[in-house]
Amino acid sequence: MTGPKSRRTARPARTGKTIALSGLLVVQAGGAAFFLFDVAADLGDWSLMASETNHLGIELAAVVALIVGLGLTTLEIRRIRTRQRRVEAQLRIASGAFLDLLEEYFDSWALTPSERDVALLAIKGLSIAEIAGVRQTKQGTVKAQCNAIYSKAGVTGRHQLLSLFIEELMADRLIPPESAQP
Repeated sequence: MTGPKSRRTARPARTGKTIALSGLLVVQAGGAAFFLFDVAADLGDWSLMASETNHLGIELAAVVALIVGLGLTTLEIRRIRTRQRRVEAQLRIASGAFLDLLEEYFDSWALTPSERDVALLAIKGLSIAEIAGVRQTKQGTVKAQCNAIYSKAGVTGRHQLLSLFIEELMADRLIPPESAQP
């Protein structure tokens, strides 16, 4: 089922980059935990020699680096997920806006229900023969309807018809840039 009722507001699908970064986050967390417990165990042993103290310092630096890496990786995953949600929202808005725009233009051109169907199928890229097959009409009928649509729209063909809608959608931003959001 397609259309507005079939749209889901589910969480965005995980991208390959997000999955890879999540895996890296798990590995970093495991490494940080290992070294942290090792350093804690070594600190409990007061019989360490000076050479082992240097080793302890290196392990402590590794723990700090891994914890910083965990933080940065977490921030990157959040950034990617936020951007993905934003792009999906733009896509939903654009899809709805495009349908609204089509209806607005079809109303202003006073297209008949049959012409609306043919115009929508033509915009979707179906050929005259395919439109005739879908609508179970003759190709001559579809050609006549297409000519009526082009005439009412003030265009000479399918490409100009489609460009009307593309130009309209590109004229305004659907969602303001991230920097403009609170």
